[in-house]
Amino acid sequence: MLQIGGIIFLFVCVFGGFIISGGKIEVILEALPHEMMTIGGGAIAGFVIGGSMYSLKKLGGDFGKLFAGPKWKTQDYRDLLCLLFLLTKLMKTKGLIALESHIEKPSDSSIFKRYPRITKDHFALDFICDTLRMMTMSLEDPLQVEAAMEKQLDKHHHEALTIADALQTMADGLPALGIVAAVMGVIKTMGSITEPPEVLGLMIGSALTGTFLGVFLAYGIVGPMSVRLKAIVDEEALFYHVIRDILVAHLHGNAAQVSVEIGRGSVPSEAQPSFLELEEALNNIPRES
Repeated sequence: MLQIGGIIFLFVCVFGGFIISGGKIEVILEALPHEMMTIGGGAIAGFVIGGSMYSLKKLGGDFGKLFAGPKWKTQDYRDLLCLLFLLTKLMKTKGLIALESHIEKPSDSSIFKRYPRITKDHFALDFICDTLRMMTMSLEDPLQVEAAMEKQLDKHHHEALTIADALQTMADGLPALGIVAAVMGVIKTMGSITEPPEVLGLMIGSALTGTFLGVFLAYGIVGPMSVRLKAIVDEEALFYHVIRDILVAHLHGNAAQVSVEIGRGSVPSEAQPSFLELEEALNNIPRES
């Protein structure tokens, strides 16, 4: 994985350069356990103090995203376009009444059942069904529907960024915690001022390891993790933007295939099917009778 390779490269460059320049890695290794307890423990405690049960529950899943990448792949976007094509086509040909059975019980819907990965995502499923439900209640003003969808998207995106924001806050605090560890090491050294110079040198080196670790963790690991997670959350949000664009395009009176083509433009470039690929996918799905 790219991220694991990056972490290995980081350690090789930082510690390899230190060793090659004549540094004694034993000093860092000896100080590492108690310095990490002070710095890492303080950072985790700060995360818990400033967080909530919601953020703690999200931590494990979001941490996995750092290595797995965005949830939605190329096939998922193609499936989404096909799903929304079927729904908008049904509305165009048979009216909103024909849609009610699908959105009231999507688990029993012959349309939704074809795309299990999408229906397993609770927000995507609710976002589609709630918007279509608004349309069945005669809310067909594109501007009003788009505004309502934007509010849902903003709320979901804000909640999805919880861990990324918390990691950035942790990264911002780690250098200061490193200074705390260093100051504590200096206090310990001053309490042993009568020791020989070689002993004092090791103690001062151990104290300075705290400053090094705080800066290293902040800018080498935790900060980049926050940036990576935010990028993943932003990319995953585009999946829901496709839903918004297609349903709003439908409300503007476009044909189902035109609405889906408008939504295709919001798909990230690396996952975006070509016009011909989308056309082939649409032609290959069975139509509702």
